[in-house]
Amino acid sequence: MKKILSLLFVVLMLLPSLVSCHGSEYMPEFSMPREFDTSRDYEIVFWAKSDTKIVQTRIYEKAIADFEALYPNIKVTFRQYTDYSKIYNDVITNIATNTTPNVCITYPDHIATYMTGENTVVPLEKLINDKNYGLGGEKVLFDSPSKDEIIEKFLNECKIGDELYALPYMRSSEACYINKTYVERLGYTIPDVLTWDFIWEVSDAATAKNEDGTYKLNGQKVLIPFIYKSTDNMMIQMLRQKNAPFSNDEGEILMFNDDAREILYTIKDHVGKGAFSTFSISSYPGNYFNVCQCIFAIDSTAGATWIGLNAPLSDVSRDNVEPFETVVRPIPQFDTENPQMISQGPSMCLFNKKDPQEVLAAWLFMQYMLTNDVQIAYSQTEGYVPVTEKALNSNEYKDYLSREGENNDEYYDIKIKASKLILDNIDNTFITSVFNGSASVRNAAGQLIEEVAKSTRRHKTVDDEYIDKLYEDMVSLYHLDSYGTSLSEKVVFGEFPKEASMLIYALAGSWVLIIVFFIVKKVKKSK
Repeated sequence: MKKILSLLFVVLMLLPSLVSCHGSEYMPEFSMPREFDTSRDYEIVFWAKSDTKIVQTRIYEKAIADFEALYPNIKVTFRQYTDYSKIYNDVITNIATNTTPNVCITYPDHIATYMTGENTVVPLEKLINDKNYGLGGEKVLFDSPSKDEIIEKFLNECKIGDELYALPYMRSSEACYINKTYVERLGYTIPDVLTWDFIWEVSDAATAKNEDGTYKLNGQKVLIPFIYKSTDNMMIQMLRQKNAPFSNDEGEILMFNDDAREILYTIKDHVGKGAFSTFSISSYPGNYFNVCQCIFAIDSTAGATWIGLNAPLSDVSRDNVEPFETVVRPIPQFDTENPQMISQGPSMCLFNKKDPQEVLAAWLFMQYMLTNDVQIAYSQTEGYVPVTEKALNSNEYKDYLSREGENNDEYYDIKIKASKLILDNIDNTFITSVFNGSASVRNAAGQLIEEVAKSTRRHKTVDDEYIDKLYEDMVSLYHLDSYGTSLSEKVVFGEFPKEASMLIYALAGSWVLIIVFFIVKKVKKSK
């Protein structure tokens, strides 16, 4: 009977915790240790996106090996992804079971969603400013950049609300890759600052055909003059350039306005003429551009090695393709005196764990990714730029930029031109407001353009009634009416439903009775 009563006591003591935890463990707020305990071993997990380029993978692997040589008690497990959305989905899935990675390459829009869990992501200000283990800290075993050596604009992009929740890793933007040969063949001269009117006029002119159905410009049966890879960026930047609202820091979604409507009508007109298409509809713009089937390809600077006549990563056959000259320009503008272009590129966030020492070990690795060795090596793989003044001002990086066009691999001219484009326009870049749901708002922005383009190609009527319905559909599809909470507000589950509590107690009571029955039966049998 004593055993039975003890068992009952344990079960009853556990019931309140079962009811209150809602199926997941509480994560305490991170507290900075005074010292890093080097007597212990740690295993930290790092999730990162790498393109299909083996070079980027090797840079990650070398960084991990070099870091582990400095800290033999820290083992880094690397998991590689090819898509940021897959990282995002896996993190969301793992938050519920407290099995997130320690460090993750990601975007602030994604981090805002991660933060809806209690103490899921570690705020970085205290870590950054720690005298011993912060950026440039006295007890850090490598040449870590100080906070002042990170480009301020890039660091501020990692703020969510008033708090830093990430460190920038690389920065990129978008560029317009232009077939200069074809533009001049049409009788135009490429301006230093592109305008939307120029892009549309040249694209429309390029749609002229011969009697046999081939295009006059390239003599081929296929020509899509203008292809935009990321339509979410397209809508966001066009609205910004028009000084039209998109969203705000309070999470209000403001993009369903008359300026967006005007943009969509413009898209309809040029899709109808066969002058414009998107990545979602027609596939990767570089594939068309590299075989003279596209004149203007807008893509990330981080994809520069895939674009151009001599692109080292181009995977399309260029047999019988005439030579052409590629020019790189910032994206087209509405106001050439006030150019606006999006700032993008990966950042790094630090996930909280129950063991503060484990978090500190992960923080040290996260810092290591900002050292010159990593920053310069990774930036040379694509049209990225390092995020620290320390790397930008190094002789090694300056030498790299000066060797533009020396070969079609490490010094591929289009790639280095794309990097210089970012460096020349840092002050012209911007980011959108970040809040829980801002990633969905971005997706909806791009989908507006995609839907109008698809409907136009299918000869559907695109008018005010269509656009009003499209706005409603996007709100519903992306659940945009459920967003708008402040970032400082965490998800609070509130009191557990009474019915659910009663069910848990009933189930627990049933198990207690079953256990008691078997114990009593066993006691009788032994007697």
